[in-house]
Amino acid sequence: MDLNRSYFDHQRALMRAASADDRQSRAVHQAHADAFARGIEVFQRDAGAAAATSWRRRSGVAALDGFDNQPAECGL
Repeated sequence: MDLNRSYFDHQRALMRAASADDRQSRAVHQAHADAFARGIEVFQRDAGAAAATSWRRRSGVAALDGFDNQPAECGL
């Protein structure tokens, strides 16, 4: 995993969500951001990085079994 690219994609999805014109678009972009956050959390957790738990809180995920690179359902 290119971690810098994942950070970039996560930030870009958050910016797109923040600037979305409607709720549906905002939810789609937020779901993408959540998916990137989960992927970052899984990568960091598997690497033993202490920062992994901060990505779990950020994405709203309690526990993960894996990352499938698909957007999560978003409750916006």
